[in-house]
Amino acid sequence: MATHGSTHAPEEGQHVPHVVSAGTYFLVYVILLVLLVLTVVVSRFDLGALNIIVALLVAVAKTSLVILIFMGVKWASRLAWIWSVFGFIWLLVLFGTLGDYITREWVHLPMGW
Repeated sequence: MATHGSTHAPEEGQHVPHVVSAGTYFLVYVILLVLLVLTVVVSRFDLGALNIIVALLVAVAKTSLVILIFMGVKWASRLAWIWSVFGFIWLLVLFGTLGDYITREWVHLPMGW
């Protein structure tokens, strides 16, 4: 078993963590700031039905960067990728049911039979 700071190769089956450079983190930080500014700028314009689409696309881009780089999923195993995809699917299910719950008051049903 390798000790901390040793220079020899890890044994078979041992996980070697991926080291991300500070430059990569800084680049992702700058991209996230640009996407934040884009979100604010787009919110100032009336694009009609495209407002929500653009806002969601920018949000998905920001979320993807955070998950891939900061959470390390980009360099993780296939199992981590699968769980990440399942997490997104579960999030979609939650938003779908929340939308149903919030809009129930919009339909006026007659009381009684």
